[in-house]
Amino acid sequence: MEINSMPQSAVVNLKTEPAYEILSQRQLIWRKFKRHRVALLSFYALIALYAIVLLAEFFAPHGAFERHSSHLLSPPTTIRFVDAEGVFHLRPFIYRMDNELNRQTFQREYVEDTSEKFFLKFFVEGEPYKLLGFIDSNIHLIGVDEPGIFLPFGTDALGRDILSRLLLGSRTSLFVGLLGLAIGFVLGLFFGGISGYYGGSIDLFVQRLTEFLQSLPTLPLWMALAALVPAEWTPIQVYFGISSVLAIIGWTSLARVIRGKLISLREEDYVMAAHLSGVSERAIITRHLLPGFTSYLIVYLTLAVPQMILGETALSYLGLGIRAPAVSLGTLLQDAQNVQTVTLSPWLLIPGGMVILIVVAFNFLGDGLRDAADPYRHS
Repeated sequence: MEINSMPQSAVVNLKTEPAYEILSQRQLIWRKFKRHRVALLSFYALIALYAIVLLAEFFAPHGAFERHSSHLLSPPTTIRFVDAEGVFHLRPFIYRMDNELNRQTFQREYVEDTSEKFFLKFFVEGEPYKLLGFIDSNIHLIGVDEPGIFLPFGTDALGRDILSRLLLGSRTSLFVGLLGLAIGFVLGLFFGGISGYYGGSIDLFVQRLTEFLQSLPTLPLWMALAALVPAEWTPIQVYFGISSVLAIIGWTSLARVIRGKLISLREEDYVMAAHLSGVSERAIITRHLLPGFTSYLIVYLTLAVPQMILGETALSYLGLGIRAPAVSLGTLLQDAQNVQTVTLSPWLLIPGGMVILIVVAFNFLGDGLRDAADPYRHS
């Protein structure tokens, strides 16, 4: 059938609708990444987590160092909708916790005082703080009126709220990982770039250096480097010191991969054309060679962050990293070193669960990005 005999709407559709959709590489990667539901969920969960820990003082019910002397090692507060008389309430509430001495076990036990209910409220006044480091405020997201105390994750041996310290500790550990990763990423790009591009004696020196660092036992190396941090340093100085320790150890594997990539790419035609056009060697590496495997670098970053977090947690847990009064996931887990304490107060292990969730989320994100980096591969 000829076009002239077609209906007018069919002619318009034939002329205007494309036979295929043209997408950029970024669009192809994003479309493929969205199909990985677990990775997409992990991506949004990590964004939410970073947003929460940035505003940790607001989301925390109490201050990180606020002590409740009458609630030492108190179990998590039970949120209720049905009171002791069996009456249902639309608003959640808690009962006040009182500690009593168990005359059979001679252990302090916490029991609920059902004589008074304390309803949960949003935007309650509490301990003053500086939001984002410069905004004075005393408003917390959730809490109860005094004399009630809302302790959703319980307290430690000093009566400090676990949830509040967990949020602030997660902020320290998450950003220590990013800072250490940034330093290691720059070192890996630099040494791997010059080693793979120039070769010769420079390549020989860099490879022997990476082999030496990789041959050292990881944990003793961490301990030796962390021990160099002076005890009189402030928590902020220790923060940067531990990041440097993690960076010194973590750049070698990235440098090896970048070296191999550059060796395979430096003889390509477009690199030779750049040479003949008078492009500087620095511009050839940064503008022509490194973008050739940007997708790998993105995946490396997502998978290296949990390694940095685990490194900081391990060092702080051993007392060699971030020290009290600074709060991190590692320092929080120091309270769980006593087996007897963990047996009687299992909520002290909650920071360990946070470490597991963060590491798993980053691993799923890296897995999704690895699949999406090759958008032309069929699922």
